Amino acid sequence: MQMELHTGIDLAVALIQQDNLPDLLKTATRQLENAFGLTRCWALELDLSGRTLHCSELAELGEFDCSDFSHPFAHILQSGKARELTRAASYRLDHSGFQALLEASDRPRSFWLEPITGGDGRTLGILALCADQPEWDSITAMPLYQGLKQLLTHQWISQLQSRDQVWQRRLLKRSLDHLHDAETVRRRCEHLAGSLVGNSADMTNLRVQIIRAAGSQLSVLVQGETGCGKDLVAKGIHEFSGRAQGPLVVVNCAAIPETLLESELFGHTKGAFSGADRAKEGLLAQADGGTLFLDEIGDMPLALQSKLLRVLESRQFRPLGAQQEQHSDFRLVAATHQPLQQGIEEGRFRRDLFYRLSQFPLRVTPLRERPEDLEPLSRHFIAAYQAREGAGPMGISSHALHTLTRYAFPGNVRELRNVIELACLQTPVGDDIQPETLRLDDPFAEPAQGLPAAGSSAIASVPAAATIHDLKAAAQAFEAAVIRERLKQYDGNRAQAAESLGLPKRTLAHKCLKYQVAEL
Repeated sequence: MQMELHTGIDLAVALIQQDNLPDLLKTATRQLENAFGLTRCWALELDLSGRTLHCSELAELGEFDCSDFSHPFAHILQSGKARELTRAASYRLDHSGFQALLEASDRPRSFWLEPITGGDGRTLGILALCADQPEWDSITAMPLYQGLKQLLTHQWISQLQSRDQVWQRRLLKRSLDHLHDAETVRRRCEHLAGSLVGNSADMTNLRVQIIRAAGSQLSVLVQGETGCGKDLVAKGIHEFSGRAQGPLVVVNCAAIPETLLESELFGHTKGAFSGADRAKEGLLAQADGGTLFLDEIGDMPLALQSKLLRVLESRQFRPLGAQQEQHSDFRLVAATHQPLQQGIEEGRFRRDLFYRLSQFPLRVTPLRERPEDLEPLSRHFIAAYQAREGAGPMGISSHALHTLTRYAFPGNVRELRNVIELACLQTPVGDDIQPETLRLDDPFAEPAQGLPAAGSSAIASVPAAATIHDLKAAAQAFEAAVIRERLKQYDGNRAQAAESLGLPKRTLAHKCLKYQVAEL
């Protein structure tokens, strides 16, 4: 009895010293083998779902499906009771995993399969004891066996709780990291909204994608119509990337003559060609440590595309006339308004270069597809005009905004900026931009033509449609005549005249100034 107590203490200490579940189960099975003369002993762990069993010591066995009754473990879990399995009975079980377990156990004459259950009734797993001359009733009734099993159960539960806590801490950290990342993206998107203006879903998503792209080293291909702000996208990617302290080198492939583009990109040595009286560093070298922005990449000559592809794959290039290659660590952003897929089909653009460029594709939506961005963009351009000129309009009227929504803006945001800035110049300081100052169709047209002379009191009769050759001028002349007549009706009281016409007093004052309507 004293020997058993001494052995039990040693075994208990060994179990308590294990700091993870696989080591605990391995130590416990070895102790049971040595203490009770077993040929082998295995511990099978039940996963959290309660659907599968696995043995960490024999990973090659795979998992035992608890609903598969072709192996005995399913019966043990269902009944919750221990049972003996003889060698003869084991041969009749047609389950490859269990037969592999038999082989690993040297096919003993008898198995003792016993479920391990916690105090809350939760099944933790199964002990599989193997012996050739077993006396299972006497072994399992021994205080040493019962004590070891109780301690194993306690430590097993402790290890599971510890594993759950670790998993929960990891999950919490992952959640906090995700929240931190999301907050970082949100703050950067807010900052980016100062240059890439717009509240539409397309613009909101574009800003998020720009921040995502900036956090990688992937090549970015920006596609969009002329004037939609592809250069601002490239600038945003650079400014929010890890290369923000490096240079942003911009190359307009359409603006540089084909004969000079290669030397501009790669550079050249002195005497490399006629007129090369000194060496010149190329733009690829200048972009080292920063971002290379190839604007209008669709206009790059086909012969140069193959050379660019090699540079993108190796970051190695050779200046014209040089004997040795140079290395440049740059991040590439390319942009085009051309449909490159069509260029590929027509043989004007290399397919392999297209795929190399478009690792992270971005599309800038045309302004006509996001009319909700007209107002924030207009107010942004008005504020920029005021900051530059020191004065300007107060804002833009709802009527003017409605006028903008009916225009397709083939020149996109760039055209809108030009329209707003011209309207700012023609709008009195402190007033709102009105529809008549928005020159959408012809920026060279006069703002008002064919107005009646000041002092005329009668409303001009509407001429026949066939005699009107300038609808805008005719409409403005009629408007001026109506205002002049209404002021006469109210003895020059602009407030009453404006109210009767459904106009703000300030708008009426502006129209009087524009149409040269004198106060009575």
